[in-house]
Amino acid sequence: MKFVLDAEQRLFGETLHKLLTEAGTPALIRRWAAGDPDRTLWSALAEAGVFALAVPERHDGAGPLPVELVVAMHELGRHAVPGPIVETLAAAVLIDTAGDEELSAEWLPRIAAGEAVVSLAPGPRRALDADAADLILLAGDEELWSAAPDGAVLRSLDPARRLFPVAARERLATGPAVPRAAAAAYDLGVLACSAQLLGLGRALLDTTVEYARTRRQFGRPIGEFQAVKHHLADALTGLEFARPLAYGAALSFGSPDFPRDVSAAKVAASDAAYAAARIALQVHGAIGYTDEYDPSLWIRKVRALRSAWGTPAEHRGRVLDACSH
Repeated sequence: MKFVLDAEQRLFGETLHKLLTEAGTPALIRRWAAGDPDRTLWSALAEAGVFALAVPERHDGAGPLPVELVVAMHELGRHAVPGPIVETLAAAVLIDTAGDEELSAEWLPRIAAGEAVVSLAPGPRRALDADAADLILLAGDEELWSAAPDGAVLRSLDPARRLFPVAARERLATGPAVPRAAAAAYDLGVLACSAQLLGLGRALLDTTVEYARTRRQFGRPIGEFQAVKHHLADALTGLEFARPLAYGAALSFGSPDFPRDVSAAKVAASDAAYAAARIALQVHGAIGYTDEYDPSLWIRKVRALRSAWGTPAEHRGRVLDACSH
């Protein structure tokens, strides 16, 4: 598949990259990890239009715009931006399609404007940054509930991914639209997570290439050794093969093939980003995993997101099921 972003989409990505470079995300990541969720960058992302991508125009959004969402999440992954951003985007879809217009009118404009941080529990009743969220959503069998933290923070491979057990509190919507909405929200979350992984992998590859150019051993930069070159080339190939799957999935948004396509993208992005993280750690050595060294934040986030929103094995199963019917 040949896919080329148009000028506006490229400009959108470049604008986010500049914004996030100037924001200094490593310090922000460490604040989130310490339990200090600073919303300054969240508001800036909302002004740039990130959250409006999943909110329909009738509720002050611009979406759904799945291609632009992949562009945005690639850049947010590239800078390892913390917080329940994927969850908020997915929650916008869940709220919009759950069948309760009053709920939509209350929350969707706030999401688009960056005034509401929303988390949800796509897995076993664990929500990201639940203590910092204005709303936590929990979807059951034809029931949508608000939830609240129900226990202490759980340890994560990524210290900035603060997971909390949650319990249902108030029923917000009922009916057969709820499970369909939950499925749609899950698929959008998978797409966003896949793009995030690709951005993380690309950032790690770029950092590792630069390190290999400057780190010297036996009187030569280690990047001149064939073994290192081959590893870096393999990482680049994996990321370049995974990227079209993410954009291809975005183009199939709203079609019956979308669940299959986002699962294929998640498998490829998870494998490619994980390979880039492994190579980054191998080339950097032990320093690559020390708390004080910024690339460690990217490496740990890749490992956590690899299993977030469904493991590679689960998504391979979804692809196989789709192909057998």
